[in-house]
Amino acid sequence: GIDLSIIGNMNLSGILAALILTNQSLLSAAGPTLTVLLAILVALLFGLLCGALNGLLIGYIRIPAMLATIGTMLFYTGIGMAITGGRGVVGFPEVFMLFGNSQFLGLPIPLIVMFIIFALVALALELTVWGRSVYLVGNNYIAALFSGVRTKKTIILTYMIGGLMCGFSALILISRVNSARIGYGDTYLLQAILVSVMGGINPEGGSGKVIGVLLSILILQSLSSSFTLFAITPYARGLIYGLMLLTIMIVNYVYGEGSRRSLRKT
Repeated sequence: GIDLSIIGNMNLSGILAALILTNQSLLSAAGPTLTVLLAILVALLFGLLCGALNGLLIGYIRIPAMLATIGTMLFYTGIGMAITGGRGVVGFPEVFMLFGNSQFLGLPIPLIVMFIIFALVALALELTVWGRSVYLVGNNYIAALFSGVRTKKTIILTYMIGGLMCGFSALILISRVNSARIGYGDTYLLQAILVSVMGGINPEGGSGKVIGVLLSILILQSLSSSFTLFAITPYARGLIYGLMLLTIMIVNYVYGEGSRRSLRKT
């Protein structure tokens, strides 16, 4: 199912990392480099734990993914709001700022990280037992269960990987803007869902390729650049994204119904 808690997870992981990065006592005792390493570890570990919580709720307790992740989204957001009082956490060490703003061979570090992650996920989905299990569980949970697939473990591991990606995203985001706040990235949730559906990911599970998501990101980024060029307001952008998502889902439904009818006839 779709993980709707990614923004809450990302923001809370970023806030926890930011609190470490701005702790003057820790900076004085351990130095900037060790402090940055600790902040990175905390963000990744906390993102992983948040993903594990989602996986437990969905895989073991069998709460529908949408309901479970809406609940955890509100939970993570509430914790972040309680910690910061809605204020931003600012002022990170210079060495940490390099993570989101430096380049390697003329390419931004975040872009390189994205391509590495895409490649690793694509290989894992195609070449590992976990990858094949993900498709089986998403396509037909009951059939996968009776086929001997460890469905609960597959679901938990999948959400943990998603949580780890939230931790990575948090580190990149806060290093680029030199601050962490609970409201960052709110507009990214709709875009993330749109990218997934445009890339051929079935919201119900069982189908989709990493290359499709990558192409979808390139298309959506081009569209976003056009919005900026023509000074399209954020509200109009949200309307356009929403219409695109509805249109794609309707087309997918019609196509799926046509395929099922053809199979029944044969």
